[in-house]
Amino acid sequence: MNNAHPAFFVKKSSCFLLLILACCMPNTHAKSDETDNLTIEQIYKDEEFKPNDFGPVRWLKDNTGYTTLEPSEKFEEAKDIIRHNPQMDKRSILVSAEQLIPQNATEPLEIEDYAWSDDGKKLLVYTNAKRVWRENTRGDYWVLTIDNGSLIKIGGDADESKLMFAKFSPDGSQVAYVYYNNIYIQRLSDMKIHQITKDGSDIIINGTSDWVYEEEFDLRDGFRWSPDGRFIAYWQFDTSDVKEFKLINYIDGLYPTITSYKYPKVGQTNSACRLGVISAKGGRTSWIDLPGDLRNNYIPKMQWIPESSTVMFQRLNRLQNTNEVIITEVKANYLGQAKTSPAETFFVDKDEAWVEVNANICWLEGNKYFTWISEMDGWRHLYLIDRKNGQARLLTHGEYDVVEVLSINEEKNTVYFVASLENATQQYLYKIGLNGKSAPKQISPQWLPGTHKYQISDDAEWAIHTYSAMGKAPVVAVVSLPDHKQIRLLEDNAELQKRIDALPGDKGEFFKVDIGDGIVLDAWSIKPPDFDPLKKYPLIFYVYGEPAGQTVLDRWGDKRYLYHRFLAQQGYIIISVDNRGTPAPKGRHWRKCIYEKIGILATKEQALAAEKILSLNTYIDRERVGIWGWSGGGSMTLNMMFRHPEIYKTGIAIAFSANQLYYDTIYQERYMGLPDHNKEGYTNGSPITFAHQLEGNLLIIHGTADDNVHYQNFLALIDKLVKHDKMFSTMIYPNCNHGLKTKDGDVLNHLFNTMASYLFKNMPPVVQ
Repeated sequence: MNNAHPAFFVKKSSCFLLLILACCMPNTHAKSDETDNLTIEQIYKDEEFKPNDFGPVRWLKDNTGYTTLEPSEKFEEAKDIIRHNPQMDKRSILVSAEQLIPQNATEPLEIEDYAWSDDGKKLLVYTNAKRVWRENTRGDYWVLTIDNGSLIKIGGDADESKLMFAKFSPDGSQVAYVYYNNIYIQRLSDMKIHQITKDGSDIIINGTSDWVYEEEFDLRDGFRWSPDGRFIAYWQFDTSDVKEFKLINYIDGLYPTITSYKYPKVGQTNSACRLGVISAKGGRTSWIDLPGDLRNNYIPKMQWIPESSTVMFQRLNRLQNTNEVIITEVKANYLGQAKTSPAETFFVDKDEAWVEVNANICWLEGNKYFTWISEMDGWRHLYLIDRKNGQARLLTHGEYDVVEVLSINEEKNTVYFVASLENATQQYLYKIGLNGKSAPKQISPQWLPGTHKYQISDDAEWAIHTYSAMGKAPVVAVVSLPDHKQIRLLEDNAELQKRIDALPGDKGEFFKVDIGDGIVLDAWSIKPPDFDPLKKYPLIFYVYGEPAGQTVLDRWGDKRYLYHRFLAQQGYIIISVDNRGTPAPKGRHWRKCIYEKIGILATKEQALAAEKILSLNTYIDRERVGIWGWSGGGSMTLNMMFRHPEIYKTGIAIAFSANQLYYDTIYQERYMGLPDHNKEGYTNGSPITFAHQLEGNLLIIHGTADDNVHYQNFLALIDKLVKHDKMFSTMIYPNCNHGLKTKDGDVLNHLFNTMASYLFKNMPPVVQ
């Protein structure tokens, strides 16, 4: 790849003229030799700073150890499943790659995922996976029987890479899976296949989800075996009234091809979603009868209560401010078919803004109580809900948020959870008792500030601990609990850390910005090497600003962090600020004051923070202030450029939503309400409304195959800017999705070189 960076520039005549932005700055492409300066190629193309992977790790159900996938000594590219003893440095091959060679084949299966039957006698291997929107959720499945070594493919003569979410029945005698939107069951004794749902089609989806549930509720696997293996409960989506969106592929053939899929935009019709229960032998589905319009309610979670015949699920109204916990009993009629009792709502969680869906609910005391996370007292706390009367008992007390519950062990009377009692940019492990009377005790070492992640064994005796911080690559170890004693170091990324430490300039520092009215925002900055406060430097803000994520976190920032280090080495100061409305553990009001004001409140607070930073730091050149962001951060970049041109002179917006009405129902309506009731909010929160106010340098970037934030946003914004005779630059990536990936890889090396060239041209980093 040479040093040229193509970009489109819009002229007053509305014609697009191809310009070549020659990159004349050093260290964008050239390999470093005697210096330790970063190059973009090292980060994105050669991945020279990629941490070593460890895992994935699976704790064994008997708590005697954990398993990992490790390279086979006999077969190149193949993996063995290795069993490790957490107490001793002892490993053994549990399943060798050699055992995973199909009949008449010479190479083992590539293990992309695996699962054990409950008795540990059979292994289900997922391989040959293909991507469906975000994840590789279609593939092939094979069953290995450990005792006799037989290896059999599931699905018979099914099309290659088309099975989804295969899972063993509780007794391990059958495997259920989804194939072309229907659910099938295969008996392992004779491999007989039985199709139990018949109406699956391009319109009717059984056992998996539609696009918007997958994207916003993370729902992909859409069926559950009953604890006794007699029934299967599943989601069904009727997409018949959902409008289609079309993606156009211009480059893979002589004529363009079109992909159509159902995408409900704000205020439009959703799929009709319902739950059914069917016998594992097939027959009639018993649909759970619920009041209300199936298209204006959501069912994001469903499970069987352990060791019972009861299905429990959560149902949200369309505004997503009410979450009902509902149960139904399942019995067999005289024909053996499923029969569900009338649905019973026994707990309701409400909020004036929105409520969160609860994942990983734990049942206690013989299913008398279950755990629940709620913000009902103003903080994100853990509660015990009484199944009999729906009463909630608080377990975590105090002005702090529970970020995630990792382990609840009834026998040990312990709850392990992640929180940050003092610093919202960091995360630590805490422990309390199940009686709700003890104060949280920090388990993570206080002398390791940053972010701590854990995979805890079922008996809460052991954990895989991953620690990182800003500028510190991940370190992975086995620790014992609750003393947090390191038993064995698994990966320290020592060589990578040496290279990071050798990079010129500071690794970054955290600070706070007081924007008035008692509002203090967290921020970080990265300064150039040999920083001199008596000189003038250009400043680039990195922004996100929406409820889906934070940017100001004390953890390993991977390639994005390294790119900012690269820019700092060129002479830029990089700063990121988290406004209110981002999901920082600072209480309900911090997060939900943004309700019905997406793109409005955040824009105001980012501008106030920028002005405060500029006023306090005379070494920043006010004429060279830039901003960039991706997705919601791209939208924020546009809002800042359009609404505050007095601050931001150059902006780069990637994969942005120009008009909030163009985005999907579940995400946008959750935070903005319905468009008919919040017209002003939708208008004033959308960057396109203020496009006529553009004054600075703007580069907008989009992939044409973005199924999430559509290329439509890009074209609509161009149309508006051209109508107002505004100058701007564009970069279009054919057939790239929201992450600017294609079926063959990604264009990130080109993207970040393009961005650097644009910055060098429009706000050169020459120190003044």
